[in-house]
Parts: sequence; C-alpha cells; structure tokens
Amino acid sequence: MIEQRHLVTPQDTAAAVGSGDLSVLGTPRLLAWLEEATCLAVGELLDSGQTSVGMLVRLEHLAPSPVGAEVICSAEVLQREGRRVTCAVRARHTDGTTIAQGEVARAIVDADRFIARLMGESS
Repeated sequence: MIEQRHLVTPQDTAAAVGSGDLSVLGTPRLLAWLEEATCLAVGELLDSGQTSVGMLVRLEHLAPSPVGAEVICSAEVLQREGRRVTCAVRARHTDGTTIAQGEVARAIVDADRFIARLMGESS
C-alpha cells in the first residue's frame, strides 16, 4: 500500500479549483492526490518503458477538510486483469476519519507507443 500526506492550502480549495465556492478541500484536488498514489502503487508493476494512464474513477467525497488540515491518501492494488489495474483508494484525516473512498482503474501502456498514437504516428 502506498500512503502520501498532503497539507490543504488555499490553492487546494473548492473555490480555488472551480468546483464550488467554499474554502475547503476541493474534490478535483483530492482526486489528483489519490491518482498520484495510484500511479505510485501501479508503478511497482511496470516494466521499463511502461507507464499507466487513468481510465475509471469511482470516488465518494464524504467529509470536508479545512485549509491547514493534513490529509493522508492511500492506494492499494486490488486486482490486475491484463493491462487493467484496479486500486482501492482512501483519504483520511490524521485522526483516522475517512474523508473519501473509492476505486481508480489504470491501464498499463507502452509510453512511446501511447504518445506516438496520440500524435498520429503509426508504430
């Protein structure tokens, strides 16, 4: 399991990221932190030249976090089916209160081929 700690700043609030008008942790920022944790968790499965890309998110944002709060984000690989890896994600305050939970699925891809396709090149 991967765990990372983040401090909520004014730049992380719903008001700052455009997902609301309150000065509490915005869901888009929380999701970015959780995806960062999944990248690290899936990274342990990658071969040279591979990366992972997000493909599915299921997230419940259950409780607010004020500016100054420390948030612990975790990701754990649940399942790997071919190129698809599904991770359980959770965010909590330092007192253990769960503030978000869900799943993030990522696809393992060859980084060079992925970019070449994006740019319209054949491989």
